[in-house]
Amino acid sequence: MTSPAAGPGDPHATDLDATDLDATDLDANQLDANHLDTTDLRTGAPIADALLALLPLVGEWAGTGAGTKPATGEQFAYYQRITFAHDGRPFLAYESRTWLVDARGTVVRPAAREVGFWRPGSSPDDVEVVLALNTGLALILTGTAGDQQWDLTATTLTSAPTAKAVDAHRRFYAIVDDALVYAQELAPAGQALQPHLNARLARTSNRVRT
Repeated sequence: MTSPAAGPGDPHATDLDATDLDATDLDANQLDANHLDTTDLRTGAPIADALLALLPLVGEWAGTGAGTKPATGEQFAYYQRITFAHDGRPFLAYESRTWLVDARGTVVRPAAREVGFWRPGSSPDDVEVVLALNTGLALILTGTAGDQQWDLTATTLTSAPTAKAVDAHRRFYAIVDDALVYAQELAPAGQALQPHLNARLARTSNRVRT
């Protein structure tokens, strides 16, 4: 099978037939630190200049937070890990995992997960965030960066057919005393924005992610 035809000037244009590729030749030995995600600015590919406004986020973060379910008012506590990594291109790869914890801090069960990308916007202080959640929600947030703060508002929210609908979503992140703090507001369908999550996460050891 041949590769799809490329248009004139396409930098990815190639006459290589897919059958010419030997997967055994494309092993992990070819993937040095410059080809992998890194959360450590001292290793891997140089970070893109366009990421200057997002640079303080790069790293691995962990800590605890508190939440309120907007639909019921029920409160809960959680433990969270967040990773912001880059591979030299102008975006940050983002991943968040949370676990519900009881009053003693003991993990009860896995909770929300998010994956996505933080991207620079059209001007130096503009930010775009694209996220997918395990709850069936996908959202695009836009906002501004400044003084190690990021203020984001969802411009697009799409729920899977079986997911709960959400009308609005806002997030505020900041670096305070080398900790990542944030607050989220959520508006379930037909309701106003309400406080949803807030947490304080400490920077943990950095490493190169495979």
